[in-house]
Amino acid sequence: MAEPGTRAGFAVYVVDDDASVRDSLALLLGLRGFRSALFASAEDFLAALQPDWQGCLLTDLRLPGMSGLELQHALRQRANTLPLVIITGHGDIAAARAAFKSNAVDFIEKPFDDAALLAAIEAAFAAEEARTSAVRTQERRRQAWALLTERERMVAELIVVGMHNRDIGEQLGISPRTVEVHKARIMDKTGARNLADLIRLAGR
Repeated sequence: MAEPGTRAGFAVYVVDDDASVRDSLALLLGLRGFRSALFASAEDFLAALQPDWQGCLLTDLRLPGMSGLELQHALRQRANTLPLVIITGHGDIAAARAAFKSNAVDFIEKPFDDAALLAAIEAAFAAEEARTSAVRTQERRRQAWALLTERERMVAELIVVGMHNRDIGEQLGISPRTVEVHKARIMDKTGARNLADLIRLAGR
């Protein structure tokens, strides 16, 4: 597991209307090696938000204007997947349930324990790391699929539905040996190690 603060490009985006809370969080995060960006309101955060931001969002529940839960909903409407940790001095079961239902990583009450808060941020970073890794892998595979010739794609599509070389050859009017040559090129271009890899690639 990566040490705190070592994930390149990751940051903790803090949204809290209390300047003293923002400052104390920035100090805590900085001492632990995390990059941070501070916002006094949900509206300020949304105005600054960039699609390539990675890390996690740490937001107060009760904010002037848009609340923390409303901010969470706004991010979902934008299809933004930045993991979210909610902090509040006014926690209640209904708010916690709403936050978790919308996939919040954690819900922490003020005054919060530093260790618990840092653990929640680490969990959020781990989730973000897994998501971004999956996205990169999917993009690499999509690009690899695009490298296939039309005939290779035809062969690949028949392979993944379970057809054998002989049957594929008969359907396409080529020899089983030629099918095998195409199959080898397909596996090489896509980086698929086996049939299961190729099926997953085709599905994406």
